[in-house]
Amino acid sequence: MPAVDAETAVLIVGGGPVGLTARALLARWGVRTLLVEKRTGLSPFPRSRLVNVRSMEIYRGLGLAARIADRAFAPEYGRIRFRDTLYDRDFATAAMIGVNEPVPESPVIGVLTSQDRLEPTLLAAADAPVRFGVELVDLVEEAEGAVAVLADHGSGERTRVRARYVLAADGAHSTLRPLLGIATTGPGELGRFTTVVFDADLGRWSAGQPAGVYFTAHGSFGPVHPEGGWLWFGLTPDDAAHTDWPGLVSRALGPRAGVRPEVLRVQHWVMNAFVAERFRQGHVVLAGDAVHALPITGGLGMNTGVADVHNLCWKLAGVLRGWAGPGLLDTYGTERLPVAHRTLDQTVAATRLMVQVQTRRNEQLRSGAAAEDPVELPWSERYFAQLGLVLGVAYRSGAVLADGPAPPEASGSSEGGTDYVPTAEPGHRMPHFWLAPGRSTLDACGEWFTLLTPDPARWEHLPTAPWPLRVEALPRAHTEPCGLGPQGALLVRPDGHVAARWPAAPPSEATLRQALAAVTGSPTS
Repeated sequence: MPAVDAETAVLIVGGGPVGLTARALLARWGVRTLLVEKRTGLSPFPRSRLVNVRSMEIYRGLGLAARIADRAFAPEYGRIRFRDTLYDRDFATAAMIGVNEPVPESPVIGVLTSQDRLEPTLLAAADAPVRFGVELVDLVEEAEGAVAVLADHGSGERTRVRARYVLAADGAHSTLRPLLGIATTGPGELGRFTTVVFDADLGRWSAGQPAGVYFTAHGSFGPVHPEGGWLWFGLTPDDAAHTDWPGLVSRALGPRAGVRPEVLRVQHWVMNAFVAERFRQGHVVLAGDAVHALPITGGLGMNTGVADVHNLCWKLAGVLRGWAGPGLLDTYGTERLPVAHRTLDQTVAATRLMVQVQTRRNEQLRSGAAAEDPVELPWSERYFAQLGLVLGVAYRSGAVLADGPAPPEASGSSEGGTDYVPTAEPGHRMPHFWLAPGRSTLDACGEWFTLLTPDPARWEHLPTAPWPLRVEALPRAHTEPCGLGPQGALLVRPDGHVAARWPAAPPSEATLRQALAAVTGSPTS
């Protein structure tokens, strides 16, 4: 057994939004963590720019949604626009449903914000140690955990930290994934891109028609922060080291713009598309881009990672606190791996459709059509809804007690990721209903299981120790949509997904206890 310098319950590797969200979630459970990040600080780049409606629900549960929204763009920026150049009129446009305006299926609205604005909010959400400039360079598995070798890039010092579990959220170029020998499937590298952050007065072409992204024939543009700043991204030039970036952005804007931008930052990056073959190995669990790198179309990459750790952290807490068996962690991969594959398929398809828009535009211009003629989009306005994909996910695993035989797919979403049909069937996200003014059924979930029932008195006396449980009254107006009778109940997991449903009264005193034991993989005694 190697000597160690420190111990922690969970070592989080990676200080991006996914790792920081995991740290905040585990702090709410009282789980001791240490987060290490090889960068010297938080990201100074905009990078991920969309916090979708499901992620905002998760951040609402952490008490962060209002702070994130306060620093984000107004809802009218939840739109993409296609133009020949930034100063031309739209030849096509599409709304980001759930971002451009509220939807009745959720108590929150998604927001457009930059990662450099999101990360400080997430960092401040927990009082747990973070070490920047520290990289995991080796890992030794033990019977009851793992020992990580950490290298401090500033001091050159190496330390050993023993953890019960290691959570790898260290990105598409993960150190841990290849170290564990975990292979990936999918297209792989799709292209090399560059993002240029710059200052310029472009308001006269954008103020009247705001958008999160303007796609043009010469790269894409987007506002960085509500108070100012712009970014351009496109394919990395062959001679990137000697590229005149102000000149490149100026040419992309076009000669009519007459703008010489002030370049602030330049970042090169690779667009990857893959899913890891497994999400866990021994005492190491992986999340975010470390297990599924997604094309940026639709802004699903970071959000899928946030949903990963929301699924994972209550399970880690249960195992560490003793009310769940270690087998519960197996359900993390069982539930999230199919979602990752479905999301990758969706984003690859969406990327191809975006290319089709520009192809159709080029064909239109070659045919002699007027420049102001619109282009018929290769999708309906509902395509970018994604509500089925982000709200309609259905888990099938040992952590769900199904009403009956499982459907053919193990895990999935309604209508191929577009339309969302609320349902309280086990495995699905609990539908949003208002319990009281400003209080949603989703607000009843937290660091506990929730029993929603129109008849609390019949259920609240049932013994449930050692599992954390709260019984919550469900207004009778919502019982029929949930498939419940006047004495029925829904058992909702801490991540807001329905674990079990009883349409009628509990059949025995042991009903609830047996269900909690089955869902958490722990003995009833």
